[in-house]
Amino acid sequence: MRAAIHPVATEAEMRQWLARVPVTRDWPPDFAQTMKGQGPAFIVEMSTAPGCIPCADLWTSLGTLGQRYGWKVRTIGSQEAMLRSGRLGLPWVGHPVAWVRPVSDANRIIPVAIGTDHGPNLARNLYLAAKMLTGVKPAVGVRGMSKFTGIVGVAPRPSSNRARN
Repeated sequence: MRAAIHPVATEAEMRQWLARVPVTRDWPPDFAQTMKGQGPAFIVEMSTAPGCIPCADLWTSLGTLGQRYGWKVRTIGSQEAMLRSGRLGLPWVGHPVAWVRPVSDANRIIPVAIGTDHGPNLARNLYLAAKMLTGVKPAVGVRGMSKFTGIVGVAPRPSSNRARN
């Protein structure tokens, strides 16, 4: 797991890791139609933490996609994010992690990002999540998803100010 997680503390570090990530260039013929037509039926939920640079990057990208295609985007708390990861058997890696779910069903969730990613990769993952949640076999959708980058924020350091006796 450690090899797949890339904690970053600066924007420069995040950009260096993102430069290594391939960008989606092939689009299914029904991409725009699906994204606009299905958008109102789904919500993207992401975990975040104060000062998390990849969280801000993912939030910006998801916000842009949400506005373009009519998808709702919101944050969820750390506890909910850990519970979701556990339910799906994902290791908890920190923030950000993003999921798509139907607006009307909080229990049907698909992870679409572990760490931040390029906008086109996120768009493709949203598209595939919508497809899987509306009937495409999960194995087909998962094979098409962009790999998760694992570019996450650095965990805050514990305070060194210990109470003195």
